[in-house]
Amino acid sequence: MAAQFGRRLRKGAATTAVAALAVAALSASQGPGAMAGDQSGRPVTTGADTAPDAAAGGATGNSPYYTDLPPLNSPNPSPTIGTPVSKGPTESGIPATVLDAYKKAASELQSAKPGCNLPWQLLAAIGKVESGQARGGAVSADGTTTSPILGPQLDGNGFALIKDTDNGAYDGNSAYDQAVGPMQFIPSTWEWAGRDGNADGKKDPNNIYDAALAAGHYLCRFGWDLSTQADLDRAILSYNHSQDYLNTVLSWLDYYRKGTHEIPDGTGSLPDSRSDDYDTVSPQPSPPASHTPGSGTQKPDPGKGSPTPKPPATTPPSTPPAKPQTPTDTVHHLEDAGTAALTAQAGDAFTEKVSARAETKAGVAVAKVRLRFTIVGATDATFTGGENVATVVTNSTGVAVAPALKAGEKTGDFTVRVTVVGRSVTGLDYKATVSERAADVLTRTSDTALTCTPGGEFADQVEVKATYKGAVADKVAATATLIKSALDPTQAENGPYFKDADGKTVRTLTGLETDANGVLKLPKLYADDTTGTFMLRIETAGGAALNVQLTVAAAETSSPSPSADTSSPSPSADTSSPSPSADTSSPSPSADTSASPSPSPSA
Repeated sequence: MAAQFGRRLRKGAATTAVAALAVAALSASQGPGAMAGDQSGRPVTTGADTAPDAAAGGATGNSPYYTDLPPLNSPNPSPTIGTPVSKGPTESGIPATVLDAYKKAASELQSAKPGCNLPWQLLAAIGKVESGQARGGAVSADGTTTSPILGPQLDGNGFALIKDTDNGAYDGNSAYDQAVGPMQFIPSTWEWAGRDGNADGKKDPNNIYDAALAAGHYLCRFGWDLSTQADLDRAILSYNHSQDYLNTVLSWLDYYRKGTHEIPDGTGSLPDSRSDDYDTVSPQPSPPASHTPGSGTQKPDPGKGSPTPKPPATTPPSTPPAKPQTPTDTVHHLEDAGTAALTAQAGDAFTEKVSARAETKAGVAVAKVRLRFTIVGATDATFTGGENVATVVTNSTGVAVAPALKAGEKTGDFTVRVTVVGRSVTGLDYKATVSERAADVLTRTSDTALTCTPGGEFADQVEVKATYKGAVADKVAATATLIKSALDPTQAENGPYFKDADGKTVRTLTGLETDANGVLKLPKLYADDTTGTFMLRIETAGGAALNVQLTVAAAETSSPSPSADTSSPSPSADTSSPSPSADTSSPSPSADTSASPSPSPSA
């Protein structure tokens, strides 16, 4: 059976009074700003504007918390790890893994929400008050508590009434909710506030890294600046709506700011007292009976026995005055206030905002009502600031407008649900759609002709830029295919090609994506022995397409001039073909002395 949250100590009324005085005195001694009322003369505010989630019980559902206060002395310097320490230094020490979780969460918030100015000491103060630093650091190496830390079931018996919201998934209770883990989140709050602080793919309220990061984001919502006392008070009160809780957390915050040190896991001191230790004692003593001159205890008559007490004067019961209605009490229903279609591409901001109007039964607008906007569904979309819940007060026309929505990378539909804080009024659901990133225009980044010789490789790689409505289209999915022709987009069987990781020929590339500047650079292209003009087609999500021409041709050879060409015979230079005047093989009548002699007349 899951371990219950600490011990419950029953004390008498006298002890209660002494403890209350001690709490007040010690809280007042803890330095500037320790008490909520000590704000340089400013009055403390604890109304609805101070704690936007008070009606829902804050992060903890207003569960009990530890009331132990820090030692009166400032923390001592850090002792050596493993050295026995007295209670004072142990009180100031924080178990190593728990301390690491607080510091990592604050560091992440400093990057994600720098305007919040969340100190890690605030997480430490809340962790001390909620669970005694995860029961003195009883956590595994990954930060998960060695056994579940559960608050009492919130069944309305001395606590808030919160019926089961998670079917027992987090707290093991399918009847009522219980606060869970070292930062004591109730399941309904963890469902939207949970974070994965140790990057293990899970959001576990029993893991100190997850819980600390969730607490940090919870305290930093609504644009609060925790370096200002007013916003710090608001944030703490939104975690648990109790003035005593605020005072206790501020005391530990001031103490840890003066110094702390790391101690081994499992060696932290355990708190002794809880806020519900006195729940069987009347919260305040009954007022003494009033006296008027001449009245009082009846004196005995010496001549008679014990006096007969006079019956108390009876007065007809008076009807208690009716509780004044708040604006929230008058809300009958919610109406859409003209929200247009909610669509956006992955990674983009939605151009439209969700708006709703609170109205009475007669249709009259109701101002100053808190409406909660919650993102529901399998989506990573968030409101501005990275939250998936926001609370907004209706204006004079009864309208509340949610912060801008920002799409994540998950595509598909999700819901934005609007409800009235503090009332069971039927909510409104708004459908929102996230589509994949798209481009509508593709252009080459260079106009260089793409040519290659058979069997070679193209000198230039194909590079294109994608835009959508004139803006850079980043992270857009694309494909590239060597096609038969501009009129036949089927894959070609020969011609240019890409190579896969194994060096094999491929003519279609999938899984491509433009970079942050909308640019897509394709791998090198190669040519087989086929010559001619070929076509590369690039297409993106959203319908953008571009055909790129590729040419494969044999290398050109130089063409010799006729005067230098000795391979073609020239009549004047060709000695292989004898001219008639030079031909000695053909006899000439005048020159041939080898012919038969003609007879001489004298002979």
